Amino acid sequence: MNGGTLYSIGDLARRTGLTVKAIRFYSDRGIVPPTDRSPAGYRLYGIDAVARLDLVRTLRDLGLDLPTIRTVVDREASLPEVAAAHAEALEAQIRTLRLRRAVLTAVARRGSTPEEMDLMHKLAKLSEDERRRLIGDFLDAAFGGLDADHGFTGIARSMTPELPDDPEAEQVEAWVELAELSQDPDFRAGFRRMAEQHAADRALGGTTGPRRDAAAVVRDRVGPAVATGVDPLSPQADPVVAAVTAEYAHLSGLPDDVDLRRRLLARLETANDPRRERYLRLLAVINGWPAPESLTPVFDWTVRALRDRTPER
Repeated sequence: MNGGTLYSIGDLARRTGLTVKAIRFYSDRGIVPPTDRSPAGYRLYGIDAVARLDLVRTLRDLGLDLPTIRTVVDREASLPEVAAAHAEALEAQIRTLRLRRAVLTAVARRGSTPEEMDLMHKLAKLSEDERRRLIGDFLDAAFGGLDADHGFTGIARSMTPELPDDPEAEQVEAWVELAELSQDPDFRAGFRRMAEQHAADRALGGTTGPRRDAAAVVRDRVGPAVATGVDPLSPQADPVVAAVTAEYAHLSGLPDDVDLRRRLLARLETANDPRRERYLRLLAVINGWPAPESLTPVFDWTVRALRDRTPER
């Protein structure tokens, strides 16, 4: 057939595999306009209509809306430009769908109530900026106003969750639990108290003061005793406790006396909050980090040992 051949809607339907109704729909909207009409008034189309309809069908399959398709077939916008914009929009939709899938999977696994599911969905669908503000408020309450030279900027950065664009169900669960935990007034107050105690210890050390804190001292000194089953109330624990208090005294620049033991005991009792460890474990899940070492056993051991050897005021 030559370039001047005209086709009826039925001819186009047979050549393109589209229905007559679909072709008439696209024609009515000016996407595939007729070239001419027959003496009886029927629409006739040129050979370019076949190519336009093939392109329209492809773009529809890809999810483009009709106004956008018309700008492409009329060459008011280039296909690469439209494709790039549509791909970006699809990426946002895909992220949303993945997040919904993760929430639903988490709900199914947890057996959540409708109220819990609603909260989980609201927290999970927060934008990255909104998530950062929520956690930033918690970290500011914990570390705000404390001397940055004592390492709090780095500590706050290391405690910031980064929920990925394509989270797994367990990451969504962890994020929701961490977000709820960060808003707990009692937990926030305890975390602030721990930060202030940490700052006070660093201040005692001066500008060349300790880089190790009480937790690090206890972990290194007490860990072997816990591993070998030494009873914290037994005489075998005496040298371990002495080593801990001696190093803590050295780092803080204070005498190794009963006041220092009370000070260390207060630090450990504050730090030995199971919610603190829970936060760190949830953070590791969200950020895809290895699970942190549990300090609860060494904290429990040292607290019992110090209480047994430290007279009350």
